[in-house]
Amino acid sequence: MSFLDSICCGFGSIILLLVMSRHDQPHRLEEGKQNLAGVIAAYEQELNDILGETELVQRDRNTTISDVDLAKLKVEDLEKLLARVRSEALKAEGEAAVSTESHDRLAKAQQSLTDEQKRLLANYKPAPDEYKVGGIPVDSEYIVFLIDTSGSMQQFGWDQMLEQVRETLEVYPNVKGIQVLNDEGEYMFKSYRGEWIPDSPTQRKTIIDTLRHWDPFSNSNPREGIIEAIRTYYDPNKKISLYVYSDDFATGTGSINSVVREVDRLNHANDTGGRRVRIHGVAFPTIYTATGELYSSTDYATLMRVLCQRNGGTFVALPVYGRAERRRDRN
Repeated sequence: MSFLDSICCGFGSIILLLVMSRHDQPHRLEEGKQNLAGVIAAYEQELNDILGETELVQRDRNTTISDVDLAKLKVEDLEKLLARVRSEALKAEGEAAVSTESHDRLAKAQQSLTDEQKRLLANYKPAPDEYKVGGIPVDSEYIVFLIDTSGSMQQFGWDQMLEQVRETLEVYPNVKGIQVLNDEGEYMFKSYRGEWIPDSPTQRKTIIDTLRHWDPFSNSNPREGIIEAIRTYYDPNKKISLYVYSDDFATGTGSINSVVREVDRLNHANDTGGRRVRIHGVAFPTIYTATGELYSSTDYATLMRVLCQRNGGTFVALPVYGRAERRRDRN
């Protein structure tokens, strides 16, 4: 019995030890759950902080966009105000004095005919040289300037080109629309693409001012610009003149014959025998530093003589402008 009692006591002791050794496990599991909950709460708080910062950044971005839009509107309002002030200033200076030269008076009279005068002159056919200034007809109501913006023009002919544009506008006292493209067909005022720029003293000044620093890419080939002008602006009810100002025709961009044929196909004669758009050409002398020679490109002169002759216009080759070493400061 003593032996059995000893064995039972031993088993009891083992069971007691096992119970005591497992006593703290639930407590450890509870602590693990609490620690995990704390980590999750910390991550949630960090996520909320990030979301809050993102919302602040988005709000600042929206505010900045709104401020930019408001600034653009203010700039547009200031530009309109400037145009109005310029117009009022020009009016305050009074009407410009009329030139005493007979061709200027004739050009102005041609463009200011009354309805009664038009009726009386319906069957009158003027002499071939009538209504011309410097050999160029000035009876058009719409003018397109096509300007070569290549490096040689920018460096050596730009001041002379500005003077020619100004003089051309002066012999057209009143027109119904103006447009300015470069020889690539790129518009100087993109907001007026496909439209006519309304004529006014303010608009004319803006055109000259903008031309001073306008320098888009050019490959010295007027073909693209001529095609764009005829396709976009031809109207059988409008008298349109296209003035091409350049100093060169890069033969690597096409042959003279191919350009002439393409223009002939597009600018074909109307019912009265005249062409859709009258084309004038002005050649500017350029200075090539490689040789020191002064000349206008013969290829451009040949091309424009043919185009002007076939399209009712006049070709003019300009003389040297100022001293040979004069260069235009583009800065």
